[in-house]
Amino acid sequence: MTDNNQWRDFLTSQGAQFKNNSVEHFGSLDAERKAIVTRDIVCDLTHLGFIAVNGNDAQSFLQNQLSNDINQVSEQRSQLNAYCTAKGRALALFRVYQFHDTYYLQLPVERIEATLKRLQMFVLMSKVTLQDTSDQFFAFGLSGPNASRLLTNVTSTIPEREDACISADNLLVTRIRGQLPRYILAGDFNAVSTAWNKLKDHCVLCGNHAWSHLDIHAGVPQIYAENVEEFVPQMLNLHSIDGISFQKGCYPGQEVVARMHFLGKLKRRMYLAHTDSEQAPRAGDLVFAERDQSEQGIGRVVQVEASANGGFDLLAVLQVANANSGQIHLFNPEGPALTLNELPYTVTLEREDKPPKH
Repeated sequence: MTDNNQWRDFLTSQGAQFKNNSVEHFGSLDAERKAIVTRDIVCDLTHLGFIAVNGNDAQSFLQNQLSNDINQVSEQRSQLNAYCTAKGRALALFRVYQFHDTYYLQLPVERIEATLKRLQMFVLMSKVTLQDTSDQFFAFGLSGPNASRLLTNVTSTIPEREDACISADNLLVTRIRGQLPRYILAGDFNAVSTAWNKLKDHCVLCGNHAWSHLDIHAGVPQIYAENVEEFVPQMLNLHSIDGISFQKGCYPGQEVVARMHFLGKLKRRMYLAHTDSEQAPRAGDLVFAERDQSEQGIGRVVQVEASANGGFDLLAVLQVANANSGQIHLFNPEGPALTLNELPYTVTLEREDKPPKH
């Protein structure tokens, strides 16, 4: 088994500066932030880990637990998913891959232990094994205007569509949503370190903050501890980024998710926003409407990163009515103002005309 220290040692040899067990930067946070939107970058992803799901019943087990249609996942296609409570509240968000007869769920390292423990409660008689393989299976990100061309240094075949995957020996390459071409490269230590070495001289090396920033501007959320059980998947726009199937069978929270889709109107959704606050926002911070007297506010910050141009860029789930009618503020009704920006996709609020036939 490859020791996670080997990957950490490799990154350290590349100039990585660690903080809280993930790479904060490779020498200059400011330079990396400026490179995100204009340069080709290679990003550390050690803040994300993997749960491996194996066994004859792996596919059916995941189909009965997650929000999307796992039957559509293959070595050629990955998929976003939510894992919910019976009340439809998201416990975790994953990107799900299939690679060498194993399903891999990619999520923040800080959420793996709790998520793995809960999933294992439902294995029962299923022929399934679940394991944290973050010490064996690694990943990094590639993004930039020339990312597709640079990837030919690693593999002769390039996944062209969002969520598409290709396998090259022990390396899995996945195209994901982004304003610039963006890829996740995952595999064992030898495969991932070899790919890194083929790309590093052509790119700016960046810490995990860069990938989070790209996720924010792509409108792709992540659930951290501060927001566990706070949102129904549609509030996180998962229905707009192919993270929910409304045609599949039951899974925890399915009735709530389906009811909102077919019989209701979405009253909260996720927005892209910017603030010039001097105080750094954090996931879970409350958002308020001007002159709001409630203690609950009108929404919550989902994730946030410092902007190269000053201030902070963030994703926040907000009440639609308040977001579209006046000033909104962080922390309290008189706090720093939030400016809403356009997401790179359309978010549907209205219900479907008819539920699917069974």
